[in-house]
Amino acid sequence: MDQQPITGMLQRFADGDKQALDQLMPLVYAELQRLASGYLRGERPGHTLQPTALVHEAYARLLKQEQPDYRNRAHFLGTAAQLMRQILIDHARTRNAAKRGGGSLRLHLDGQKIAIERAPFLLAVDDALTALARKDPLKARLVEMRFFGGLTAEESAEAIGKPVTEVRRDLRVALAWLQRELDRAETVKGAGA
Repeated sequence: MDQQPITGMLQRFADGDKQALDQLMPLVYAELQRLASGYLRGERPGHTLQPTALVHEAYARLLKQEQPDYRNRAHFLGTAAQLMRQILIDHARTRNAAKRGGGSLRLHLDGQKIAIERAPFLLAVDDALTALARKDPLKARLVEMRFFGGLTAEESAEAIGKPVTEVRRDLRVALAWLQRELDRAETVKGAGA
């Protein structure tokens, strides 16, 4: 994908040209659709939120941003991933409030993949990421870009301006920390049952 037109459109959008986002969306729509499908792949069959609706909601939220400052495609996709994560968290909280349910907490790491299977698990991951963000915002952002945004280590490094080796190291540390937090949450939940 040619980076120049995307970067130019992002700059125009940052400068206040809302039409630039309309021109950008066809160029990145397939990637956003892939991200949304990945988010929803682990959800239960018949999930009320579909990938297209998730992309459209993220687009609506992108339009509402006051002063976007996207440096490049990777940075834009990272922001879109963050918005999609928040949309899913909001959806899960609403669904969880409507019907309190169980579900075990499990983090599935298959190489660099994470499967989110149930709303309670998604909420536990969000809680753990929020706690990590308080301790180390950069590591939380890297996890978000990788697992929620589907960005490679190279794209994440480009988005944050750090060496790829440092990004990979920080991501490994963050994943170990998250696994420990989720294991701890599962232990507490099991003890309370």
